[in-house]
Amino acid sequence: MGLDIGPDSVKTFNEALDTTQTVIWNGPMGVFEMEKFAAGTEAVANKLAELSEKGVTTIIGGGDSVAAVEKVGVAGVMSHISTGGGASLELLEGKVLPGVIALDEAITVTV
Repeated sequence: MGLDIGPDSVKTFNEALDTTQTVIWNGPMGVFEMEKFAAGTEAVANKLAELSEKGVTTIIGGGDSVAAVEKVGVAGVMSHISTGGGASLELLEGKVLPGVIALDEAITVTV
């Protein structure tokens, strides 16, 4: 059972993240709610905060990811936070979301 990523994985993620201009994070690295398995998630959250402060677009999606950046105390520096993780990913995939359709159909523009 994988409960957290280790130091080598943190290093690999950090090196990959250093080359990005936009990051979409959906899902923590482990069981961050348990302190002994929180190191990987905390490291990635801190790296994203560092990158966000350098102008990288950081999008945090999903309730667990939002809880993680809030727990680490870096939520305020992220570019965008949404608890709609799965729905956000589906929208990015180009899928049609029923809620978006309903909003589109309900909006009437009067000029």
